[in-house]
Amino acid sequence: MSASAPKLVLLAGMNCTADLWAEVGFDREDGGAIRPLLDRPSLRAQIDALLAEIPAQSVIVGHSLGGIVAMALALAAPHRVAGLCLVSTNAKAPTDAQRAGWNEWIRRLDDGASARALQQSILEPLLGERLAAERPDLVERALRMGDETGDDLLRTQLQLQLTRVDLLSRLSSLRMPTLVVSGLDDVICPPHFHTEIVAALPDARLVSLDAGHLLPLERPREFGDLVRSWCAQQVRASAVA
Repeated sequence: MSASAPKLVLLAGMNCTADLWAEVGFDREDGGAIRPLLDRPSLRAQIDALLAEIPAQSVIVGHSLGGIVAMALALAAPHRVAGLCLVSTNAKAPTDAQRAGWNEWIRRLDDGASARALQQSILEPLLGERLAAERPDLVERALRMGDETGDDLLRTQLQLQLTRVDLLSRLSSLRMPTLVVSGLDDVICPPHFHTEIVAALPDARLVSLDAGHLLPLERPREFGDLVRSWCAQQVRASAVA
């Protein structure tokens, strides 16, 4: 990306860290990308914190909870967002089952469970059964992200999850170019979640990769090349139109 291009802002999902993006190659682009933490206990507070931190013009790449925050930020301040890349995410309001699950994780943290242990309890949904069994390197990176997130920040992110609202019905107002990336084997945010997002947006492209929920970790080269190409073709074109 050129010196005048909007800055990449990378928002990792819950119990994930900057290691999610470590091999996608974005640090080669214009001095690297910005990687804010999701560290506020409500969606509104998180948006306000990000707007104070990110550049005036940003391309926001959000994974899972990071994608949800990215959509909410774009709706709150569309003039600040030159492009959106939504990865392994969900625009709908939480279900009762999801709320119960997040509250159960908060209870388990309060009872002494660690962020790493909770990450370990969902390794197969995160990576898929095959990779969880055959890729100890990815397993260890996923668990290490739990260690690096830590119990207090995970609790805050769970509280943030509990303040989520429906965004899908509001996406039609967004005009910035949007890339939506889905993992074909993602059981946490399955492909049809992403089809719904693309159908709601006026200017969106859907790409599906052979991956699970931690798509940038599992397919870093393909994902990085895809985002760079999209930025060059769509975000720059939109900026000069």
